[in-house]
Amino acid sequence: MLMLIARAPVPDAAYWPGRRLLALVDAVLWPALLAIGVANVPLDTGIVGRVGLGLCALSAVQRAVRAGWRNERYRFTTLRVGLPLAALLGLGLLLKLAV
Repeated sequence: MLMLIARAPVPDAAYWPGRRLLALVDAVLWPALLAIGVANVPLDTGIVGRVGLGLCALSAVQRAVRAGWRNERYRFTTLRVGLPLAALLGLGLLLKLAV
């Protein structure tokens, strides 16, 4: 039996001064970092690399539009990606100090 359960819509994010500018920086920074990673792969990526760069550019534009005009709907990627990465780096540092 298949059951479909509708989730409650995510509430709008609270607005604070500087949120729009910080969201624009966040929206463009992550696709740019990914594009730099794709461009610096030591192998010949061929068409896959070019498509990847194009998808990064499209993602940056889409995210910048959402961050600029639909700011209440924008969610910061740095919080979703940066915090777990910082936790892993902290754990690695603790393990290094414990040895």
